Amino acid sequence: MPIKVVSVPKSKNLYLRGTVSGQSIFESTGTSDKRTAEEIRRKREAELWEETVYGKRAVITFAEALASFIADRPQSRATISYYQRILPHLGKKRLHEIDQSVLESLYPLVLRDGNDASPATKKRAIRTPIQAVLEFGAIRKWCDRPAFSSIAIRNAPKKFMRPDEVTRLVQASAPHLRTLLVFLTCTGCRLSEALDLEWKDVDLHGKRVVVWQKQAYERHIDLSPAAYEWMKDLPYRDGHVFRPLIRTRYGMDFGERYHDAGRQYGGQIKTGWAGACRRAGLPGRIREWIPKGRRVPKRVFVPDYTPHTLRHTWASWHYCVHQDILKLKADGAWSEIDTVAGYAKLMPANYREEIIRWWSYGPKIVENP
Repeated sequence: MPIKVVSVPKSKNLYLRGTVSGQSIFESTGTSDKRTAEEIRRKREAELWEETVYGKRAVITFAEALASFIADRPQSRATISYYQRILPHLGKKRLHEIDQSVLESLYPLVLRDGNDASPATKKRAIRTPIQAVLEFGAIRKWCDRPAFSSIAIRNAPKKFMRPDEVTRLVQASAPHLRTLLVFLTCTGCRLSEALDLEWKDVDLHGKRVVVWQKQAYERHIDLSPAAYEWMKDLPYRDGHVFRPLIRTRYGMDFGERYHDAGRQYGGQIKTGWAGACRRAGLPGRIREWIPKGRRVPKRVFVPDYTPHTLRHTWASWHYCVHQDILKLKADGAWSEIDTVAGYAKLMPANYREEIIRWWSYGPKIVENP
């Protein structure tokens, strides 16, 4: 029987009911307006007939494919934030309709700098997330394999710090951040891995921790003497290992955990990191602007380094000490040897003993009297 618009008890919305090519349909239109419901009926009936003739690939939308993709492959908060910005513009478009022109049309709609955004931003925030969903759909024969033109990205030099610079950074940071910075420097963990670390995954006696990467991949990391000494002095042994300092009615206390809400490049500790870099005399620039609704300019220090620089630092130190590119790849959990090769020869060999001492004893902290 053809699809009809019907009303149902205890619902303001109208429903679609009927059968198309043996497929029974009973679903809400999401509206109580009869004219709108009739338009939805005609469109839905056409989709069902098209699906009957041409199969799923003719009708499945980006939103439907994305829901299946995320259910099958859990994504990081940062990646989810990219999809949240893309979805309003691409959600109803069918997979087979998404091509290079559709991709490029998203730049001015999604990116802050529009078409003037850097190639890296276009690739990270638009092309890579969309391509992942289309590849997922192609495997299920919902669409063809995506064929987007390449985005050339100039590789920027990897930034890293010398032992004396990291020591100044830790000395200049707030006390509740120091153990986190020592941990990052001694283990090479990504900031997100460190902030997700819980005490149940820490074995202080065995001097080992387990961190979790995307796709629920676990990584076992041995603690250096310095990382162990700093972690064992933390005043709690439950919940998350690294916590923010928050103001309560009784004064300052540790919060439950850091929440990044999808922010990248160390946004979770952005203020504390910038302040520590500035006090440590590390390079950066002053950003000045007038906030909306105000007349007085606001000035902030923007450091050249981000917390991820400590992972670069650990990698360059690791190669300097061990001179073993395969060990570095394994210890840092990189998938491509080409990525790891960029860290070779960054740190001069004369720093080897100094690095070993740093990983053994950590930075010396002298509190102000």
